[in-house]
Amino acid sequence: MEIWINPACSKCRSAIQLLDAEGASYTVRRYLEDVPSEDEIRAVLERLGLEPWDITRTQEADAKELGLKEWPREAASRDRWTAALAAHPKLIQRPIITAEDGTAVVGRTEEAVRDALSR
Repeated sequence: MEIWINPACSKCRSAIQLLDAEGASYTVRRYLEDVPSEDEIRAVLERLGLEPWDITRTQEADAKELGLKEWPREAASRDRWTAALAAHPKLIQRPIITAEDGTAVVGRTEEAVRDALSR
């Protein structure tokens, strides 16, 4: 199990606390420092069953500068969105937990973190 976090994020800290309380074995990836490649983002999206725009923080300053709210949300635009996430990792929703069964969840709630633990 791996968790992508920003240590400054309260949702990330809560997810780590819950994983620790449950005795989970996991690896922390500080994705702002250890930036995922486009291929890694694609792999996580596949595990999540989501599109890149589904995990994009559109309220961030970088998103506004890029005009992401205006970008098409369609298959032909996936690579453009993925490239933006790799170039601007602050835009990636957090925390993302990859589960043992090959799936992943965006662990913003206790329920989502528990779901990842049960997989």
